Amino acid sequence: MENQIDHAFSDAERAAVYRTIFNRRDVRGQFLPDPVPDEVLARVMLAAHHAPSVGFMQPWNFLVVRSPEVKQRVRDVFAKAHAEAALMFPEGKRETYSQLKLEGIVESPINLCITCDRERTGPVVVGRTHIKTMDLYSSVCAVQNLWLAARAEGLGVGWVSIFNQPELQAALGMPADIVPIAYLCIGYVSHFHEKPELEKAGWLPRLPIADLLYYDQWGQADAEQKESLTGALATMQDDIQQRGIFPK
Repeated sequence: MENQIDHAFSDAERAAVYRTIFNRRDVRGQFLPDPVPDEVLARVMLAAHHAPSVGFMQPWNFLVVRSPEVKQRVRDVFAKAHAEAALMFPEGKRETYSQLKLEGIVESPINLCITCDRERTGPVVVGRTHIKTMDLYSSVCAVQNLWLAARAEGLGVGWVSIFNQPELQAALGMPADIVPIAYLCIGYVSHFHEKPELEKAGWLPRLPIADLLYYDQWGQADAEQKESLTGALATMQDDIQQRGIFPK
């Protein structure tokens, strides 16, 4: 009998994956000026490049921004959109919104824009024939890969999304047909918050996963708590939120 390869991770490896996921944070205000070594940045970018993509089209590009002048241009684009966004919230929320720290563009040593080239492999793409937005979702997978790898490296990452897209494209010299998916602030940080900042600020709570779970048909919930999966998820979420115990 041929030797079989064990594909399972060890307990320690599996625990590290879950720890990375549950300790990932959107970092805005804790960036340190320490430079990020190229070999570290290379590792997290390579992790992003190994994300799944529809039709293996790999629609992403990575635009690294180190120039203080370019960062300031992007910061100005953010500031304009941020002021516009504040007016969109009702009066009670507007003041809270205005006090939130929502970017670290100038403070972080590295800015990185991950994009999507929707025409990279031509008009017909395996897996995108009917859901055309699958290429956009693929680039989002690259963002998540990078974010988790960065957290494992001790790097903070903040996703800035408050931009008028054409103005961001202009600030970065980007063609109009290239979609900026994520503008990321990257760097070492003084600390990571125990909980997401918007949750700590009382903006919104984390929803109970059991309330988001249906079985077999949309809207068909486990109202009588008969499904063991419902109970297991509720217990695990409580363990994570209340005691910081990660799934085994």
